[in-house]
Amino acid sequence: MDRKKFDIHVQETNDSHTVFVSGELDLAVAAQFRSVIEPLLPSDKEVILNLEDLSYIDSTGMGIIIFFLKERSEGGKALSVQNVPQKIKKLFDLTGITRFLPVHDGPAATRADGV
Repeated sequence: MDRKKFDIHVQETNDSHTVFVSGELDLAVAAQFRSVIEPLLPSDKEVILNLEDLSYIDSTGMGIIIFFLKERSEGGKALSVQNVPQKIKKLFDLTGITRFLPVHDGPAATRADGV
């Protein structure tokens, strides 16, 4: 199996934190994912998960996103996803998460490092 390397990068603007997630988000990288997004929990800025290059997500990754969504919602803070690959969006739809998580399929935000 050709595993795509997991990568996560945060780009901050005046009004948001965009978290670019790529590769496979599973149990093996869950701690790394949490360590990057948890510091964003208290931020008043919108947090956007750009999933354009996410190739796979397992239940652990879904659980972290649901936890993050719940914590942000309880604090009255915005969280959304953008550029969700069709197979990931289908999983979000099947699990019902899309009812609570705004999905924006507009133009992709561009990473500052050009990747």
